[in-house]
Amino acid sequence: MGTRKLYHLLKPDLEMLGIKMGRDALFDLLSTERMLIRKRRRQHITTNSHHWYRKYPNLIQGFIPSGPNQLWVSDITYLKTHSGFRYLFLLTDAYSKKILGYHLAIDLDSTHAVACLQRALKSLGQPVAGLIHHSDRGIQYCSKEYVNLLQDYQIQVSMTENSNPRDNAIAERVNGILKDEYLHLEVSKNIIFTNSQLEKTINKYNNRRPHLSCNMLTPEQAHLRSGTLKKRWKTYYKKQVNLNV
Repeated sequence: MGTRKLYHLLKPDLEMLGIKMGRDALFDLLSTERMLIRKRRRQHITTNSHHWYRKYPNLIQGFIPSGPNQLWVSDITYLKTHSGFRYLFLLTDAYSKKILGYHLAIDLDSTHAVACLQRALKSLGQPVAGLIHHSDRGIQYCSKEYVNLLQDYQIQVSMTENSNPRDNAIAERVNGILKDEYLHLEVSKNIIFTNSQLEKTINKYNNRRPHLSCNMLTPEQAHLRSGTLKKRWKTYYKKQVNLNV
């Protein structure tokens, strides 16, 4: 968890105990103890857009959701485990940042993307008018099985138009949060990392981690709201440490 979110959670307890510690002091303490999170560079390619399936246009340029289940975003990331690479399929609500679907697999087959989507659809129940699903143009998301399932639920299909990560920024961001703040430690201490362990991690993220983009609500809390959520982003430059986490 990033330091600003950690300070937000700790502040009531610090005040109750009479401990005077501001955000910057907490940054200093964590930096001294080498406990700040370092972002890791992406090293493994998970997107194959060179295929003959239909590629859909980008429907979300300039679109800002005003409530949950208006825009879903999907992406795939990788985990380097003791037994080799594993692939994590994720589906996130763009408004609340709640992870609705997830699936851990040993390969990039499109059936795993379908399994992730099916989990998210269970949380949805009945079709919701106007819901858009956005992803990259990878073969998993363009496959007939995946697109047909979206259309069965009357979900509009939207895709990036190039390889720029900013075109699917929310999905990429959630990938990074899970890997850097949760999964790197979990995977490193477990010889075998399973879907049941992943489920516990997702629950921690959804129920415990506040988001600056959601007025410091957790994804679960934000998913129950509607309307504009205050953004509490700030940029800090301190001792050449990347604090935007």
